[in-house]
Amino acid sequence: MKRLCYDHSGFEKSLAALYGRPAYPPEAEKAANEVISAISERGDEAVAEYAAKFDKVNLKPSEFRLSKEEIDDIASDCSRDNRRAIKRALENIRDFALRTKPRSWTGSPRPGVMVGEKFTPMRRVGAYIPGGTAPLVSTVLHTAGIAAAAGVEEIVAATPPNGVHPETIYAMKQAGVTEIYRLGGIYAIAAMAVGTETISPVEKIVGPGNAYVTAAKKLLFGKVSIDLVAGPSEIMVIADGRANPAFVAADLLSQAEHGSGLEQAVLVSDSTKLLNAVEKELERQKAVLPRLATVDRVVENGMFFIKTKDLEQACKIAGDYAPEHLEIQTEDPDKYAKLVSAAGAIFLADWTPESCGDFSAGPSHVLPTAGSAKSFSGLSTSAFMRRSSIVKYSRTALQREIDIIEHFGAMERLAAHGFAGTVRKSNGK
Repeated sequence: MKRLCYDHSGFEKSLAALYGRPAYPPEAEKAANEVISAISERGDEAVAEYAAKFDKVNLKPSEFRLSKEEIDDIASDCSRDNRRAIKRALENIRDFALRTKPRSWTGSPRPGVMVGEKFTPMRRVGAYIPGGTAPLVSTVLHTAGIAAAAGVEEIVAATPPNGVHPETIYAMKQAGVTEIYRLGGIYAIAAMAVGTETISPVEKIVGPGNAYVTAAKKLLFGKVSIDLVAGPSEIMVIADGRANPAFVAADLLSQAEHGSGLEQAVLVSDSTKLLNAVEKELERQKAVLPRLATVDRVVENGMFFIKTKDLEQACKIAGDYAPEHLEIQTEDPDKYAKLVSAAGAIFLADWTPESCGDFSAGPSHVLPTAGSAKSFSGLSTSAFMRRSSIVKYSRTALQREIDIIEHFGAMERLAAHGFAGTVRKSNGK
């Protein structure tokens, strides 16, 4: 754990280093490029080779995709309680997705002119569901569930061969997934993006993953659309002296257990007493966590306690850091939320742990990391829809604006553009 204090020398330099965290290491991109090239050239053959190399399974191309019988059989082992939890969470996520779904519209800003927007769902998208270290059942709902709410017809899901868990498969059935592939990592991303003999390419790939998955998505951007270039998970908590140390410690640890050891957990407070109390509470809670080795790596390398002169400075630091998850556990948290310029998702007050957002609150938990919340937003229904602008002029309306078209055609030395207006001055019906 690293401590920073606003009145110590080197404070600003330490903050700058914290802000500059990378989404993934350089070597990840080299490895991803090799796999993408191989699958682009050799299709199913290369996919089978990488499944054996990375996931230690021998699969024929006919075995990449789970059959309906396999899906039903695996999903049947999902317990009744887990089914109920999955359905309840999916209801919340779908409700939020439908509330925020873009609607086509038209209007008349000037006589004879109609403008608007037309939103059309994508036809085929891919969702990557990590499963190597833990079954990320919620990610199914926060990707495929939102795609289904947007109206996507074909939703392809890929999860590592050792990630084919009953809960994950049951969630896929409930969320509207139409094809399930037992493929993982870079080779799954590449297969969905470029297509193979047995896997039709998708138009967009969404979902989190390790550094190599992230690098692959970045390299494939342009070939397909992607949601985000998202790095390891992170949380920042702004807390004042009245915050509950047990709550703060638990929430910091919730992101430290994700698995890569590269996650970050940052506490920012104007209270030294609170910082000390949370440190003690961390040790107490950490001792009973099952994934201790992973948590210890994050606590040692990626956990930061920052003492500020006041909460306004804390909000400034939060905006510059632009965390994936930001909790504000203070008196009047709404007031301080308004002072934060960038964050993937903001969780207000003592009774809103970040895990609400991960599982059941409603907004997608696929969020920008590594400071990219300054430029990008989390996954939503709009990410699965194409937007087309709509324009329609009457003859009279065009006559009023032909001079604008002609002047811009002249200014930009685009004579044909201008003439497309001029020709309509006297010709046509």
